[in-house]
Amino acid sequence: MTVVNGTSEMMKPESVSLHPLGAAAAPVPEMLCIFGTGDLGRSLGLRLLQSGYRVVYGSRRPHSCGPLPQGSQVMSHEAAAQTASLIFICVHREHYGFLETMAPPLAGKVLVDLSNNLKKGIYPEPNAAYLQRLVPGAAVVKGLNTLSAWALQNGLLAGKQVYLWSLSAAGELEDFPLQLFPECRLPLRVAVGLTAFFFFYLVIRDVIYGYVEQDKDISYRIMVSLANKVFPSVSLIMLALCYLPGVIAAVLQLYRGTKYRRFPDWLDRWMLCRKQMGLIALGLAFLHVIHTFMTPTRYSVRHKLITLVVDEMKNNKTTPFYFDNTEAWGQDSFYALGILGFFLYVLLGITSLPSVGGSLSWREFNFIQLGHLTLFICTAHGYIYGWNKFLRPSTYKWYTPPGYMLCLIVPSVVLVLNALVLLPCVDRTLTRIRQGWERNQPTEEIGKVTNL
Repeated sequence: MTVVNGTSEMMKPESVSLHPLGAAAAPVPEMLCIFGTGDLGRSLGLRLLQSGYRVVYGSRRPHSCGPLPQGSQVMSHEAAAQTASLIFICVHREHYGFLETMAPPLAGKVLVDLSNNLKKGIYPEPNAAYLQRLVPGAAVVKGLNTLSAWALQNGLLAGKQVYLWSLSAAGELEDFPLQLFPECRLPLRVAVGLTAFFFFYLVIRDVIYGYVEQDKDISYRIMVSLANKVFPSVSLIMLALCYLPGVIAAVLQLYRGTKYRRFPDWLDRWMLCRKQMGLIALGLAFLHVIHTFMTPTRYSVRHKLITLVVDEMKNNKTTPFYFDNTEAWGQDSFYALGILGFFLYVLLGITSLPSVGGSLSWREFNFIQLGHLTLFICTAHGYIYGWNKFLRPSTYKWYTPPGYMLCLIVPSVVLVLNALVLLPCVDRTLTRIRQGWERNQPTEEIGKVTNL
């Protein structure tokens, strides 16, 4: 019943919409065409079908082209081209010849070229430009060639960059997939530089010093002992460098008073390669663990232990070995922190993999992101290794500090700066909690708090 000019009337049945909610005719999904039934074509078609599109394949052998995604169709190239205005070209450049004969049915169509080459400069012109020359009546676009069939099949597309470029930039885009780990270049350079520095520094400080000052040839230590000092030192610094740019970015935001300004290019590039730095640090930590496990089997270690026992037996067979309880506590703490730190290291490395991180919820992912705790434990592991050696004059050969002291500088600075950056946040949080608590208290309770 409805009210019109103060009077009520019964609404006519024919004026009432009797369609249930959501029963309106849904628009027909757009038809998209794919030339090529290989791994890339099948994977792309599967993703398009999952996104709600209709898919038709164009094939030279429609009746024997192999299994295709369920829900798709397959026709000849000519028939498939007539059903869609957007066509994905998922064939290699050397098979583009048939497209020249299809120039009339492809006129006015949009062709997306997904092809890549095996080497740079193998052809005089980009594949997309060659395709445009074969089919001058179509509009050729270069794109989606940075996605692999494996990533499309497994849905590992989070964080992937998809490019759609014009023909003028097609050559650059076709060379992009040929780059070998471009995000790892800066982390690898840093790791190699730090490794070279610590290696030569420790060779001079340990091996050359022993030969010059003590007339000892301990060059054999280069292979294992020296390497077992270099790897953990570089690993700890690389881990600290993963979190240092975050601290610098926080300081910049506090200084600027806003978080909506771009960071400098060097800082932005540094932050984008933190995952690669962490993975390299994890690899060096693995090498450190392996070297540590093999230490008791080395000839020099076994010889030193046997010599110590023989000398003790020669001096006095009845005197037991002296047990230093403080030394035992220090060594056990050193190993415990090392084991815990390596466990957290591995946990961070596993969750950084797209196949693992993509399966976690937001709360689960944040729960296991214990990077600063890992850095703190590994730094404490290094400090306990030094134990009481920091104050011994004999520790500083040729007035130079040992390698483990140098590697503790960067992580210590990062932990201190991070604590200083968090202090204002903690203070604001405590202030809000206190203000909220006071608002919920009766008036007389507030007075008591004020008098206190």
